[in-house]
Amino acid sequence: MCKKTNLLDGVPKRLLHLAPEMEFTRRFRAIPGVIYLSADLDHPGAMRRIDLTDIDWPAESFDLIYCSHMLEHIPQDRKAMGELYRVLDKNGWVLVQVPLSMEHSTQENLAITDPKERERLYGQWDHVRLYGKDIVDRLRDTGFAVSVVLGSDILTPEECRRMNIAPGELLFSCNKTPQADAA
Repeated sequence: MCKKTNLLDGVPKRLLHLAPEMEFTRRFRAIPGVIYLSADLDHPGAMRRIDLTDIDWPAESFDLIYCSHMLEHIPQDRKAMGELYRVLDKNGWVLVQVPLSMEHSTQENLAITDPKERERLYGQWDHVRLYGKDIVDRLRDTGFAVSVVLGSDILTPEECRRMNIAPGELLFSCNKTPQADAA
């Protein structure tokens, strides 16, 4: 699992799994040396309740963060990205996954509160935006160095199928940049 990453290198890691999915939870917990913590604002299966815009852990608390389909729900997504940056260890990485439209830049209007209109515009009643390719700029503005990877870059075909990640799905691998750390 997670080829082209350091997840399985045997070095102990602190992993924060946001919006935990059962298949990932099972797999992450089985990795030797990984200290696993799942968190979400409302998910009953999460180990901890968390507000992503105000994470109650000290700076550099986690070596790995998997943020799956959370940012599109958060009105203050840039504040949440800043918190991810803050709690990430200087040598760690975050994998971000969001619904994405490559046809336009991020579409959002926080004044839209009607569930049917949100579903029409953003794909789901509880989404507050639909990200476009400019999500890379939003993550970089936070201080992250961002690499765009495909599902097939980090998972085998069988893992993609089992974890419901399309092989061609774009994911955003983020780490801290030396310039941002010096600031």
